[in-house]
Amino acid sequence: MESTGEMVSLPVLLESNYRASTIPYRFPSDNPKKPTPTELSWINLFSNSIPSFRKRAESDDTVSDAPAKAEKFAQRYTEILEDLKKDPESHGGPPDCILLCQLREQVLREVGFRDIFKKVKDEENAKAISLFEDVVRLNDAIQDEAERVENLIRGIFAGNIFDLGSAQLAELFAKDGMSFQASCQNLVPRPWVIDDLDKFISKWGRRSWKKAVIFVDNSGADVILGILPFARELLRHGVQVVLAANDLPSINDVTYTELLEIIAKLKDENGKLLGVDTSNLLIANSGNDLPVIDLTRVSQELSYLASDTDLVVLEGMGRGLETNLYAQFKCDSLKIAMVKHQEVAQFLGGRLYDCVIKYDEFLDYQHIRQSN
Repeated sequence: MESTGEMVSLPVLLESNYRASTIPYRFPSDNPKKPTPTELSWINLFSNSIPSFRKRAESDDTVSDAPAKAEKFAQRYTEILEDLKKDPESHGGPPDCILLCQLREQVLREVGFRDIFKKVKDEENAKAISLFEDVVRLNDAIQDEAERVENLIRGIFAGNIFDLGSAQLAELFAKDGMSFQASCQNLVPRPWVIDDLDKFISKWGRRSWKKAVIFVDNSGADVILGILPFARELLRHGVQVVLAANDLPSINDVTYTELLEIIAKLKDENGKLLGVDTSNLLIANSGNDLPVIDLTRVSQELSYLASDTDLVVLEGMGRGLETNLYAQFKCDSLKIAMVKHQEVAQFLGGRLYDCVIKYDEFLDYQHIRQSN
């Protein structure tokens, strides 16, 4: 079912300084009628992705006259981006990645598209489901717990490469697909641009979480071979896990209904995930319809389920880096993603395809507030 009702704040979010934007696109001293260099670079980034979106839309056989509608989308969205270059306050601006995503989804829906990535999502989900058991068995065979957790984290990074919202990755994917195991082995070497892996593994060993809310990202290898083995490991240790997925389709992000179908296919006849009981695994509709997220706007269902969580995980570049890297919570938090836009790499001072694992204990924030 689609999420209905009023959107609310995630109850464990520290709202006092919250803004769903990591990168400062403009400052108060900037001319409101002129786009800033940062705004221009992000408008250009979205402009560069139009050809790959148009190509996907053209081949959507669920929509009549798809090629003409795809061209209409490309023209209209290009016009909007050009308008924003001339007047950053047009179309609800000034622009940031949330607004640029919203406008793109809005134009796609206005011309008649609902889910232009559906075919590739289904194909990638089927492929990843066939590999799930092998990936999990490899993880289970690692005796040392710290090594196993590191392997699971590396699996999340490797899965997160499957992102068709990135123009370069969409092109790469169209050429030769992606191998999960090769991606695991080819991660950039540590230390990563933000690297709290050792700190996270240390906390994992203390068994201090009772409930984790994980905001998932892409379909295919990302959710099935990256997030689900990680969630299964938490379940093995008695942690209740809530997977929060988008309400409506947006690029190749997995939706709530798709995730329910995936989990149903992976469970055995006893409702177990390769031997692990799933009675503590819940799937929630986040209420979101974008590849980024404003945590002051989530579904009431998710708000209720998250009220007593002691770990929030934001996975993927849109949710974990571009909108919530510095978000603070009344519980532990983990932001984990691969850097797939040059603009984000430059902002962080890292490399393209660098990795980010930012782990904050709630005590860290209590200490910061007390010392101020």
